[in-house]
Amino acid sequence: MGYKTLRQAVTDLEHSRQLIRIDQPIDPYLLAGAIQRRVYQHQGPALLFTNLTDCRFPAVANLFGTLERTRYLFRDTLRQVETLVQLKIDPKNLIKNPSSLLSAPRGAFHLLPKRVKSGAILQNQTTLSELPQITSWPDDGGAFVTLPQVYSESPLKPGIRSSNLGMYRVQISGNDYLPDQEVGLHYQIHRGIGVHHREALDLGRPFHVNVFVGGPPSMTVAAVMPLPEGMPELAFAGLLGGHRIAMVQPPGLLPMPAEADFVICGTIDPYSQKPEGPFGDHLGYYSLAHDFPLIRIDRVYHRPDAIWPFTTVGRPPQEDTSFGAFIHELTGALIPEVLPGVKAVHAVDAAGVHPLLLAIGSERYTPYSQPEQPQELLTQANAILGQGQLSLAKYLFIVAENDNPQLDIHDIPAFFRHLLERVDWRRDLHFQTATTIDTLDYSGHGLNQGSKVVIAARGDKKYSLATELPENLSLPGGFSEPRVLIPGILAIQGPACEEYRPGEDRDMLRLCKKYPEDHPINDFRLILTVDDSEFCAAALNNWLWVCFTRSNPAADIYGISSSVTAKHWGCTGALVIDARSKPHHAPALIDDPQIEKQVDALGVKGGPLQGII
Repeated sequence: MGYKTLRQAVTDLEHSRQLIRIDQPIDPYLLAGAIQRRVYQHQGPALLFTNLTDCRFPAVANLFGTLERTRYLFRDTLRQVETLVQLKIDPKNLIKNPSSLLSAPRGAFHLLPKRVKSGAILQNQTTLSELPQITSWPDDGGAFVTLPQVYSESPLKPGIRSSNLGMYRVQISGNDYLPDQEVGLHYQIHRGIGVHHREALDLGRPFHVNVFVGGPPSMTVAAVMPLPEGMPELAFAGLLGGHRIAMVQPPGLLPMPAEADFVICGTIDPYSQKPEGPFGDHLGYYSLAHDFPLIRIDRVYHRPDAIWPFTTVGRPPQEDTSFGAFIHELTGALIPEVLPGVKAVHAVDAAGVHPLLLAIGSERYTPYSQPEQPQELLTQANAILGQGQLSLAKYLFIVAENDNPQLDIHDIPAFFRHLLERVDWRRDLHFQTATTIDTLDYSGHGLNQGSKVVIAARGDKKYSLATELPENLSLPGGFSEPRVLIPGILAIQGPACEEYRPGEDRDMLRLCKKYPEDHPINDFRLILTVDDSEFCAAALNNWLWVCFTRSNPAADIYGISSSVTAKHWGCTGALVIDARSKPHHAPALIDDPQIEKQVDALGVKGGPLQGII
């Protein structure tokens, strides 16, 4: 029941015609990643590369490339996971008190990892330089493990119960890392391994980590699950995989899955850092080189029939989009339990996931009257921004279910229309002006530093939204090409931002001062200033990506007829967001034309990708 090894999953997918082999030589530098991205774009099969150049290991990509295939991989256990969610069984309690499993559904027994004395993973050793050197983008700093499962334990309370398994970036070559001796470890803010690192610093001693690659597919999903603190990801992997995860522990090292494909064992000196990156990341830009912890390598294990799983990330949607959709299916029903009053939360993939959250809450505490002003919505917004990875959001738009119980949070144009018809820009903007944002987001004023805004709207419809440009619309000098994106939202092409002045950009101030509050342009409740309005108007995903990855709320939100009252900023006209590229932003990811031609050649008649791309 469920796959205990990656090879079992690969074999099954091949037999069910959901995986194809590519036997001709494929360069792991740029080409393999470009093939995976192109096949993903066409919602194609998983890919088994049997002949990576200068590498003796096969590699598999696009394993989770469609939501349907991801469901297929876990088809035997999804009902059991859903049952435990519906029964609100707390896995943390099951781990602490195994006897409680006697009253739990059968699948709950799989939550407990099991210790074994030996496993396939211990049969062979290799070196970092012999691993597939997958490099996805032209300016990447080196080769990366793109589906790593980084395992650490609390230095204060060692053991699986206080472990963390996370998908943190691992650079295995390039930069100043000593070949075959060091790798870079990039983990973002608010990640579980950070707690272990802090404990090691307090104790003044190194701590061990293992990087698992491959193994049961449920391990990969568990590594990206937003689980509550205190619940080991290994437990969830067993539940989703339909079997207890077998763990083996060589002397002097941390435990590792007996059926993993590869395990990189090493030690982190909590005081040592080296530059890691650049790396093409999931916001659609390069995350630049910064000092991050490094792992000093002890050993690299692999099983006899090892397969190297990989993906590439970039501007969404990509393969990790399927992860997000699958996780939402598994955990969406728990939102009202974790966040009372909140009905649904949508981390918008097209905007890079973390920059933009949409939420539907409720107003429950004033049954005798229904004031127009958001009340409980603001309490719920604070709760959302205090919850795990949701705390990384920059923009949180929240509306009341009471006003439209049929509103679909995944219908983005309908959601924005509902909000813009009700929001009062004088009252409903709530800023956090100096706080943490996603480590990979370069729109702020420093690494991990930026701002947030909550935009809450409730009540009856108050505004009619423009769907056409005003006649004879006059724009300030340097602004051009206005384009209607959806009802109530307008994109205007602005002058290039050559000198960044947060909150005081001269061009943005000129635009806002051009129009009085009664000008018809204000029937567009939201105006975006962008570098390329035609690009933004071409697709919904385009303007979502541009707007929310290229703006820092407190610094880049302006407004027509704006004012400050009792330290509260608002405006009576349209809200204006400066979504142009700024001098400090990271460069966007661009495909290599020569590599793309090589991918094209694989799709011609007789090629392995014929009929797929």
